[in-house]
Amino acid sequence: MTMTISSREVKLAAKKFGADECGIAGVDRFYAAPEGFKPTDIFGKCKSVVVFLKKMPPEVLSLDNPVPYTRTANQLWEELDAIELKLSLFLEDRGVPAVPVPSDDPYLYWNEKKKHGMGIMSMRHAAMLAGLGVLGRNTLLVNKDHGNLVYIGCVLAGKALKADPVAKEAICPPKCRICIKSCPVKALDGITVNQKLCRGNSIKQTARGFTIYTCNLCRRACPRREGVGK
Repeated sequence: MTMTISSREVKLAAKKFGADECGIAGVDRFYAAPEGFKPTDIFGKCKSVVVFLKKMPPEVLSLDNPVPYTRTANQLWEELDAIELKLSLFLEDRGVPAVPVPSDDPYLYWNEKKKHGMGIMSMRHAAMLAGLGVLGRNTLLVNKDHGNLVYIGCVLAGKALKADPVAKEAICPPKCRICIKSCPVKALDGITVNQKLCRGNSIKQTARGFTIYTCNLCRRACPRREGVGK
């Protein structure tokens, strides 16, 4: 039997488990998502999408050595997945069916020729629909308090929870093109990213076979990288 649980209780639980911010979107907001990638395509009982953020320490962006940035990104994804599991069990214990969505891999869709991949759901768009930020011209989520230094996780909940307003504020300065100009392979056009160009430049294999992220210039160059007014 489903117990009474509020959006506020869910958000507090997410923060207790380690999230920096949390927002909620109703499944009706995902009408524009591609077929097969909507929350209800993953979990037919889904009524709400609970989305949360964790922030990356800003100094790792300033390093020429890519290892700290790579390891920090991987650890953030691991921590987001851990929060998803804890929050899903928290909801299940209160009679709300819940499904954690992987914060990064594995991809359901992959086009080898274009090096274009899609997770089972777009985390960036889910965060935007849950009121946690808007998409910048570098295609990253930009949060007003934490900038683009945020990584995203979410849980699909089988209960209609009070949704947060969709973020609509214009965070990118009107004429700013810094991120677009900073890209060494011209992968950005202000609307989307050419994943083949981006991946070819930003993801490398070491001699021993480790994957490292070697470019973050579009994130680093952004004047809103740490939030509005910072």
